[in-house]
Amino acid sequence: MAVAAAFSAAAVMVPLTATPASAVTPHSALDPASAAALDPAALNPAARKPAGVAARGTASRETAKADVPCPKPKVKPPTGRPPRPVPPPDDPALRAVGGDALATSGLTVPPGSPAPPAITATTWLVADLDTGEVLGGCGPHVYQTPASVQKLLLAATVMPKLNPKQPMTVAASDLDIEPGSSAVGLVTGGRYSIATLWLGLILNSGNDAANALARLGGGSGGVPATVASMNAEAKRLGAFQTHAVTPSGLDGEGQFTSAYDLALIARVCFGLPDFRNYALVRSAKMPAQKKLKKGGFQFQNENRLIFNYKGALGGKTGFTKLARHSYVGAAQRNGRRLVVTLLGAEASPIRGWQQGAALLDWGFKLPKDASVGKLVDPETVTTESTENAPAAVPAPADQPRPAAAPDRGPSRTLMVAAAAAVAVVLAATPLLLLLTSRRRQRARRRRPSAQTYPGPS
Repeated sequence: MAVAAAFSAAAVMVPLTATPASAVTPHSALDPASAAALDPAALNPAARKPAGVAARGTASRETAKADVPCPKPKVKPPTGRPPRPVPPPDDPALRAVGGDALATSGLTVPPGSPAPPAITATTWLVADLDTGEVLGGCGPHVYQTPASVQKLLLAATVMPKLNPKQPMTVAASDLDIEPGSSAVGLVTGGRYSIATLWLGLILNSGNDAANALARLGGGSGGVPATVASMNAEAKRLGAFQTHAVTPSGLDGEGQFTSAYDLALIARVCFGLPDFRNYALVRSAKMPAQKKLKKGGFQFQNENRLIFNYKGALGGKTGFTKLARHSYVGAAQRNGRRLVVTLLGAEASPIRGWQQGAALLDWGFKLPKDASVGKLVDPETVTTESTENAPAAVPAPADQPRPAAAPDRGPSRTLMVAAAAAVAVVLAATPLLLLLTSRRRQRARRRRPSAQTYPGPS
């Protein structure tokens, strides 16, 4: 087959259609803090063209194979689809987080692996939840709009801080959501447990529940404090391409993420026992509010993966007209746990969760040591950052973090490029220190070839 013949001894990397230079939004369109977080050069004019990073990015573009695009089904795009939000300026260093093979706008898969399924998702990634190995992806570091999968970042940030048994009272501001968007049906003045809010958030993608949890998690600072903590948590995890504007994932100017970043965030969520329990609940009961004369009702889990996929662990769906369909799902088979993230998908010919299921099937067929990159270890990011790195919300001692695999070390190309860049920007920003941190040396392993439209939520 033409696809198989195009695979080389290195991971396949294929660029997608590039964003026109004229369409790039300057950082001035974002708030100064966001611009600085997204673009290290904004903090240091001398760092705008670090020689090592520029050379590395150019070399990657020139040597990348452009013969094999990400497999796509032959379907017409829907009419009335809004134009794609203009992403921040591309940063070659951020695109290489996790490994050189991930620094592509196109397909990257292990050599000799079967072709991945043809899906409508613009970008996607499959990784091992436990070892952190990236099995493959399509534009893993391409900026995308998250929709409700951003609720996973809210969960990773706030869930360890709130007692699920604690009762709360809904404020009028909690119901201040976009008209027609997804809501689980909270009522102002209603009394609910924190656990009920999490169920409403994860099962029914309730934006009202997201606002309530963000308000409670932010303490006296309310929702803005939680959004700030979400962004700090993203940086702590190494999800440098993620910037939250809303706690729910409802569209906001300057709000972006990537398939790679979502995998980092999902890995933390699936390391939380409460999240794992909520994600597998098929239906839940919203309690009646007798004093308000409101009856109770049942709501369902919108993630059909848990009903239809063997070994499903749960996940999160998302949709807005701007972001299109997004999805995060995980499953376990034969002692192996994989996670899939996808962004910018259409629901035809198959829905987002079905696209995720197809990618999980593909991932489970690969050898256990198949890899094109690595999900960076949050502990390494934290311990090897400077004292000026964004503060993270610490997890309680009884919330274990996902196990990380022994490190194989960064590629020689990435080490040279990052070393040159950090020499220029070290005093100005801790962001690129991830790419130059001394990582634990790992034993080399041989890698054999593989055998074988709802409202916004």
